[in-house]
Amino acid sequence: MHPETAPYDQGLLDVGDGNLVRWEVSGNPEGKPALVVHGGPGSGSSSRSRRFFDPEAYRVVLFDQRGCGRSVPHASDPAADLSVNTTAHLVADMERLREHLGIEKWLLHGGSWGSTLILAYAEAHPERVTEIVIAAVTTTRRSETAWLYEGVGRFFPEAHERFRAGAGTADGAGAEELVGAYAALMNHPDRAVREKAAADWCAWEDAVLSMEGMGTPYTDRVDDTRLGFVRICSHYFAHGTWAARRPVAWSSRPSTASRGTEPGKDGESRPVVRELRIPDFNPARPGRNCGESVHRTPPRSLTSPQPRPYREGLL
Repeated sequence: MHPETAPYDQGLLDVGDGNLVRWEVSGNPEGKPALVVHGGPGSGSSSRSRRFFDPEAYRVVLFDQRGCGRSVPHASDPAADLSVNTTAHLVADMERLREHLGIEKWLLHGGSWGSTLILAYAEAHPERVTEIVIAAVTTTRRSETAWLYEGVGRFFPEAHERFRAGAGTADGAGAEELVGAYAALMNHPDRAVREKAAADWCAWEDAVLSMEGMGTPYTDRVDDTRLGFVRICSHYFAHGTWAARRPVAWSSRPSTASRGTEPGKDGESRPVVRELRIPDFNPARPGRNCGESVHRTPPRSLTSPQPRPYREGLL
């Protein structure tokens, strides 16, 4: 990990639909551009992410996706319109941010939901991506959501029963019904109802992570941060993250992508994405990201413009 650095530039970018996206830039203004894409959805960026990059070699861009972190309006406000907060909107925001900062191409780094959004952006704008470094890989398909909010319940039956009771659904309700019920509760006009739903959701998330020795990172989120996270997360998962609208169909198994170059017809190199298969997840070892063991190694920093893969511990 590199020393903490402060941003040298920051601001709020008007991305339309009444949304302002918070962004910041740190490191070397002349360095290799790198965009950090946070997880969740709805977790917000973390200053810790800057420390994965050598500040002398990289121009590091962080941003808060619509409705979370320091972007406005915040999703904790029930008046914030989530109909204009979708995967397609976030991909468009990333491209608008690139244009705003005058960056021709950039490296993309992130994990968990961030890996999904990175792959969606790279499929839509492959010519703007130099490398991809992703950890805790998930493509957020409905099958993965079903595993997280239903399948893992076999390992934590009591916690899952409390999660189901919080949704107010009948016994045997599937993941789609559970997530949809929570999405409805997070839009309830009574703040107390929203707060209880958010607490119940985060308690389940922590139960899933309980074998990893990570404490209670979801319950530890407080006030509007927790409300905004659960409202966005349940909103995205209730809609299947709008997977059918992605520019390229995803494979039927968890996968990640490697990026390189190959000669074009004009003799210039052009980016190319190659799919890399990863093994099916092992149901004997539950984790928040399908295909990933619950045991994670410490991340390694990016010390030069050559990306090195590593694994990240949390969203």
